[in-house]
Amino acid sequence: MTESTTQLPTPALTGERADLLEQLGKARFFLRFTANELTDAQAVERPTVSELCVGGLIKHVAEVEKSWFGFILEGPSAMPDFTAMTEEDWAHRLDGFNLLPGETLAGVLTDYAEVARRTDELVATLPDLDASHPLPKAPWFDADTDWSARRTLLHIIAETAQHAGHADIIREALDGTKSMG
Repeated sequence: MTESTTQLPTPALTGERADLLEQLGKARFFLRFTANELTDAQAVERPTVSELCVGGLIKHVAEVEKSWFGFILEGPSAMPDFTAMTEEDWAHRLDGFNLLPGETLAGVLTDYAEVARRTDELVATLPDLDASHPLPKAPWFDADTDWSARRTLLHIIAETAQHAGHADIIREALDGTKSMG
């Protein structure tokens, strides 16, 4: 008998992991939907008093999700020590909220899709959602606090949903388009 080279399909996720991915998928959908049919010029417009734009929000969410993905696998070493950042570091971090010269909305959406694919794969294959790491140093985190992979995924979901709401307001101010309602 020879070994088959045909791969069996991966079984569908159920339970907690399926629930996490479903909620994250919904939040991602609404964030991406705010960019539907926008031009690159519209994606960088700031029609409110906020400095946020739709393209920059999607770029930011992709970068943050990728960073938290690294945290789940490697712990706080995958993220900066926010308490030791210089003004130049903070300025560079703010670039993550903007489409820079040479960046396009299509490119940011493609990058986000790849980050999402990798996160979804991690959720499906991570041996233990209870595995935890100490949070990176940051003024907004309590010192000596650990987050499990589960808690980190919940944070990614919350942040994605929050920024989808920001993007929805910006899109509505641009041209009246709403993601819901």
